[in-house]
Amino acid sequence: MAMVGLFWIAEGDVYVGAKPSGLAPGVRLTTQGVMGLGDGQSVLHLWEDVRALTVADVPVKTLKRQVGAFADVALDTVMNLAVPIGPTRTGDAPPMMRLCVEARDGEHELSAYVAAAVGYSAAEADLSRAVLSRLTEGAATMETTLAAMAAWGRSWEGGSPRQAQREDLLREWAA
Repeated sequence: MAMVGLFWIAEGDVYVGAKPSGLAPGVRLTTQGVMGLGDGQSVLHLWEDVRALTVADVPVKTLKRQVGAFADVALDTVMNLAVPIGPTRTGDAPPMMRLCVEARDGEHELSAYVAAAVGYSAAEADLSRAVLSRLTEGAATMETTLAAMAAWGRSWEGGSPRQAQREDLLREWAA
């Protein structure tokens, strides 16, 4: 499993945001269409009906956000040392982002958890938007782009690649 921009790629499956588990909300991109997963948004928007894909509420990585994440970890550590039995903040849900699907029958919003702990770089967010736009350019383009993303996911071993490599992959998939 690896994160590349706004995408979570797990063994050939491509998700927007974090891969969901259980009833958690998520969005999977398949060769059939855009699939909403989780409680209250189980739906499939077929590619032939999808006109545009846009994302909203994408947290962009900033120094303030990085310091905030570090401070949260430090505070949780201190609280666990001081009061080893009790509530911690580590169970807080990650932020959500929205994938807006413009289809023949109107606009639909799907939610997914953000996969990046401190947000995404501005470049990765922009390149990911370009990939999403490319997916709506037609069946052949969508199929080759998703196939390239899935093939990379099946062949990649290890965690997420470094930022420069992620941006290169996104540029390749958006081209």
